[in-house]
This record gives sequence, C-alpha cells and structure tokens, in this order.
Amino acid sequence: MLPWKTHSRKVVFDQSPWLVVEHHAVELPDGRVIPDWPWLTTPDYINVVAQTEAGEYLCFWQRKYGVPEPMLALVGGYLKPGEAPLAAAQRELREETGCVSEDWVDLGHFLVDPNRGVATGNLYLARQARRVCEIDSDDLEAQEMVLLSRAELEQALLDGKFKILAWAAAVA
Repeated sequence: MLPWKTHSRKVVFDQSPWLVVEHHAVELPDGRVIPDWPWLTTPDYINVVAQTEAGEYLCFWQRKYGVPEPMLALVGGYLKPGEAPLAAAQRELREETGCVSEDWVDLGHFLVDPNRGVATGNLYLARQARRVCEIDSDDLEAQEMVLLSRAELEQALLDGKFKILAWAAAVA
C-alpha cells in the first residue's frame, strides 16, 4: 500500500497554540491531486482515570462550551511544549485533584483524526491516588469533584454521562 504524498502546505488560520488550519496539496496513491486538503493542528492532550487508595474513582461534574448539559469528566489537559505525556498526566492529576500516584498504567496513545491532523490523546490510569495538597487548577470550566464506585463509574459510562469520546474510551 502506497502512502499519500504532501506537495505543499499553506497556513490559512493561526491561533497558536490552540488551533492552526492549513491547506495541503496531497497526491493520492493513484496519482490524483487534491489541492486544498484541510489540516488542523491542536495540542496533544492527556486524560487520566484516577482511582483512589479506597478504590473510588475521581471524576468531575462540569460543563463545556459546546455541550449544553452537565457531564462527567476525567482529569485532563494539554501537554506543555516539550512535556512528556506521563509528566503532563502527573501534573494535571496534582493540579486538578491535589492527588499524586506512584502506580501509573498507560492506556494508549490515540490519533484523534489522522486524516485531518488534530492531536494525539494520551490516556492513563492512576491507581492508589492520594491527596497531598490543595487543588491548583487553572481550568476554565467550573468543576465539582465526585467520587464514584466502580459500579457507579461503569453505569455512568453506560448511561452516556461521559460525553467526550476520549473520556468514554479511557473509562471503558
């Protein structure tokens, strides 16, 4: 199977670091050329399923600008320039919950939309999370932390309470 070839790139919108839109001229393996293939660049991110020492799961009730109703959310955030995904996950867990963990499970690194660019989502499980400091989050959304049992977490997933694909995938 032959790869696509990129002939050129042109930035058409730049609101770095949150969004860059480009048009690429791409050649398909059969020789056809698409002159204005849209390409989006957004920051890579992490999401963390955090389980406490007591076996409960740390989640948040929150609202997002693009979703009209409240939803359950996981710990999450963008990677800083040059930051490794696990370091970002550890930083975000501490900032958003005041917790740390020494027991991390890598749940995978997934391309959000590989035909259009976008980002890589890095998913983790933090086990045995324990509170060590106050919350120091700079999130724009108002959040209410909740502790869920495994059964409650699974039911919330089945009930569609995690409305963001990466959150639902991490919980699943």
